[in-house]
Amino acid sequence: MTDYGRGQGSEPWHPADPLYGDQGWEQQAGHGQAAYGGQGSYDPQQPQQTYAGDWSQGHQQQGGHGYGQDPGYGQDPGYGQGYGQNQGYGQDPAYGQQGYDGQQQGQGGWDPVGQGQVPSYGVDPTDPYGTGHQGAYNGGDQPDYYSTPDAYPPPEPPGRRRAPEPQTEWDAGPDQGESAFFNGGGDDDGEGDDRGARRGGRKPKKRRSGCACLVLTVIFASGVGGVGYFGYQFYQDRFGSAPDYSGDGNGETVSVVIDKGSDGYTIGQKLKAAGVVQSVDAFVAAQSANPQGKTIQAGAYILQREMSGASAVKLMLSPKSKANMIIGEGWRNAKIYELIDSKLKVDKGTTEKAAKEHYKDLGLPGWAQGHAKLKDPLEGFLYPSSYAVAKGMDPEDVLKQMVERANENYEKLDLEGKAKELHLDGAWQVLTVASLVQAEGKTHDDFRKMAEVVYNRLKPTNTETVQLLQFDSTFNYLKKQSNINIGLDEIRSNKDPYNTYTNKGLPPGPISNPGDDALAATLTPTHDGWLYFVATDGMNKTEFAKTHAEFEKLTEKFNASQQGN
Repeated sequence: MTDYGRGQGSEPWHPADPLYGDQGWEQQAGHGQAAYGGQGSYDPQQPQQTYAGDWSQGHQQQGGHGYGQDPGYGQDPGYGQGYGQNQGYGQDPAYGQQGYDGQQQGQGGWDPVGQGQVPSYGVDPTDPYGTGHQGAYNGGDQPDYYSTPDAYPPPEPPGRRRAPEPQTEWDAGPDQGESAFFNGGGDDDGEGDDRGARRGGRKPKKRRSGCACLVLTVIFASGVGGVGYFGYQFYQDRFGSAPDYSGDGNGETVSVVIDKGSDGYTIGQKLKAAGVVQSVDAFVAAQSANPQGKTIQAGAYILQREMSGASAVKLMLSPKSKANMIIGEGWRNAKIYELIDSKLKVDKGTTEKAAKEHYKDLGLPGWAQGHAKLKDPLEGFLYPSSYAVAKGMDPEDVLKQMVERANENYEKLDLEGKAKELHLDGAWQVLTVASLVQAEGKTHDDFRKMAEVVYNRLKPTNTETVQLLQFDSTFNYLKKQSNINIGLDEIRSNKDPYNTYTNKGLPPGPISNPGDDALAATLTPTHDGWLYFVATDGMNKTEFAKTHAEFEKLTEKFNASQQGN
């Protein structure tokens, strides 16, 4: 008997095999054997072979065809160990260690020829069509088509061959790789056409759907457009110039408040939020390009919407854009409220009302709260300076700016610490003295002498005025006026706490908003013994005296200046 185990049989299958494709190994040369894990079917022309042993373990019957490792169930002779570890299948030299020896090499197996009927799955691994060197097909009644050189690809056994495909002209239809999508058909239709072609009929041509082509074109164009857009944005974000408007604006004005300490990026953010510039980077680039760009100060600016970055920088460097409100030294709160109303374009009295209703929420320090008989709790805290005030802002926001500025300066001066040195009762009294100095003095030198006058008159040892300040400025404050000619009868009859002619000591609180000079002079008074002062010209010139006699001479000088008026 021929030793199949040591033969060099043909490949188990080949992609060009006419059986490979739809049928493939579904039916191997009439044996009904399933390919690659499919269950083998028995030839209805052959009687079923009965095997002894355990069906679940093929190795119990070495010569048998166990089902525990049937090639049709996952361990094909060409890929695994064969049927029940049969020496001739699972260990062929072409696939394993030993070939199929018809004598079972001492294992006591059965002779497939001697049995009279070869099982439908008894195939040589090197002979994928199951007929190989036996010289016959299914019992030897058919000629051997596989021993000749031109037998590849192997012809089908008689009775099972398909009719040859009719030779037709080449058709570049869907069967040449064209998808069913372009033909307007689905997958199921395509399969049906293929099956018809295999039966020998010519595959009918399908009409290509113009609608499908149009849809695909639109999808393709959309994809290209989307990729192009995002690619452009990616490039612009990293390499392109920042988005920027052109020109000096569209004519629509807008106010922008720049806080103290803001850098270029922070300013750009505010301008972009207000619609002034198109991007923060555009402003920052323009600021960097302008030699004076870094000198933009905090404050309120009147700008236009849709300005180029360069135009915005240029306008912010010009006084024309400033929307700041300047508070003068010694101004009373009443005057400041009116100015804020005017800047905000609101009704008169709006800011004063907001101050009375919300003064506790504006940031006053603890030492400035809880004082009785005050005309205005915010007096002395609307610090003289420049503030950003523009239409659209809330009065409370403006007042907060001013109170915050006052707190910063008062902390730097350490009013509370200086109070003890000046024999005053806390920072509140220091601030009140500074407001008096600011209201009565005219120059820095005047301020220091004026501060000494206040401190000397407050002394318990003062026998000249007996701790009465006798300042016209306090009476004018309570009367909401500025009058230098006040009758004695009017003054002496008024008992208001702010009237220092009838009340000893300091008034209940500040009567103005003192500036830096007045505050500094209050903390560093002279020590020359000044006790009196008179504005001898009635307006700008203030002269001081240490005794009452000197004071009388100064009074005569004042009266002389007023006779010509």
